[in-house]
Amino acid sequence: MQHIKRHIFLFTAILLLFSSCKMGQRYTAPNYQLPDQFHADSTYQDSMETLAQVNWHNFFTDSSLVQLIDAGLANNYDMRSAILNIQIANRQLSQSKAGYLPQLDATLAGVGQEWRSKNYYAGPASKIYDGKDAKNNLFKTQSQYLTTLSLSWEIDIWGKISAQKEEALANFLGSTEAKKAIQTSLIANIAKGYFNLLTLDAQIEVALRNVQLNDSTLRMIQLQFDAGEITSLAIQQTQSQRLLAASLVPQLEQEIQIQENSLLELTGKMPDKIARGKSLQHLINESKISLGSPLDLIRNRPDIREAELDLIAANAQMNINQALRYPSLTLGGTLGLNSMLPENWFNIPGSLLGSALGNVTMPIFKNRKLKTAYEVSKLEREKAEINLQKTVLRSVNEVSNSFTSLTKLKEQLLLAEARVANSHLAVKNANLLFKSGYATYLEVITAQSNALTSELNLVSIKQSQLDSFVELYKSLGGGWATSM
Repeated sequence: MQHIKRHIFLFTAILLLFSSCKMGQRYTAPNYQLPDQFHADSTYQDSMETLAQVNWHNFFTDSSLVQLIDAGLANNYDMRSAILNIQIANRQLSQSKAGYLPQLDATLAGVGQEWRSKNYYAGPASKIYDGKDAKNNLFKTQSQYLTTLSLSWEIDIWGKISAQKEEALANFLGSTEAKKAIQTSLIANIAKGYFNLLTLDAQIEVALRNVQLNDSTLRMIQLQFDAGEITSLAIQQTQSQRLLAASLVPQLEQEIQIQENSLLELTGKMPDKIARGKSLQHLINESKISLGSPLDLIRNRPDIREAELDLIAANAQMNINQALRYPSLTLGGTLGLNSMLPENWFNIPGSLLGSALGNVTMPIFKNRKLKTAYEVSKLEREKAEINLQKTVLRSVNEVSNSFTSLTKLKEQLLLAEARVANSHLAVKNANLLFKSGYATYLEVITAQSNALTSELNLVSIKQSQLDSFVELYKSLGGGWATSM
């Protein structure tokens, strides 16, 4: 008994000694060197709720668009794969938490028989021959019947198991952030596709209105041609202008069909028609625009959070590879039944067996594999930190670019609206002057051509403005908040 107590005391002392020798580098967040605020008007900085915190159900106001986004989040294949990646990472995290527990294996029925023949090499201690002549054919030399429970427990003396758990947790959380990033991009892509669909509808309306206007002009010129006041060239040029407007219709219808297919692909559905609103107005809740601070990006942008979790995982992997270069302590034991004859297999206590062991093992020379793995993991950690810093820088620039586009497009929209109003007035005056003989048919055609161009340009600017709202929402990290 004293002998067993000495061994227990020795192992306890070893555990206390090694448990105070945790290895590795603790993770600390890098210095992002962020500015205090974005370069924007103070009106976009004062709100307590940033745009990224606004749920997308409240950001988008078009019911058809909301239905498309709901379908995309439920059926998009990238989203479904991301959810499976989360489940995989969750299983790995659960497995890593069990790393502190011992391993227990059972041999339920082990039967061993050994046969030898005459020329088998054996020393006298084996007593195989036992003073007798060996048989030419096979003969039994050993028989064993075994049932055991084996215990093996690695003590986490260098923090290797805790680092493995930290890495698994970072990977799990990273898969969650990856799913959020996919969701943010998916929402933005569906919204932009939907806005493009409405834009194409509006452009077809513009083209059809211009076709009708050209028809009216063509009838008027035809009357003057019949009266001998103008040549046939006027009719031909007016027809060319009409054909130009009419040719836009099948082109835009083609683009509508392709855009509908692309949107339905994002929602995991086969090609079909898409129900939609009738106007490019009031599609976004513009009253909830607040940029917040660059520091909010660290909390709101899923790609930044994912990049930081990649850095945490890389830091943990470096600590694991460092711990693998140091001694490991394993405790173990076996308890079971062992018998030479099957009838004595479960004869207790005669067939009982037991053993206990404690191993301290250390790698000496592994062809430099362990050192190389540690050095590579240090470099991988540096790469992960560089990627994090790059992601932060790109995110700040995206917010700045999106806000700049949004503010400048507002100015462009005012000018485009004024241009459309002016072109409509020019068409009206050109027709009146033409009828009165104070303008030529070329001036009428030019006015109509300018009206077509300015109206199409106005519709495109409205779409670009909506896209800029979406880009700003996405760049701030919006689209994944679940609170309503």
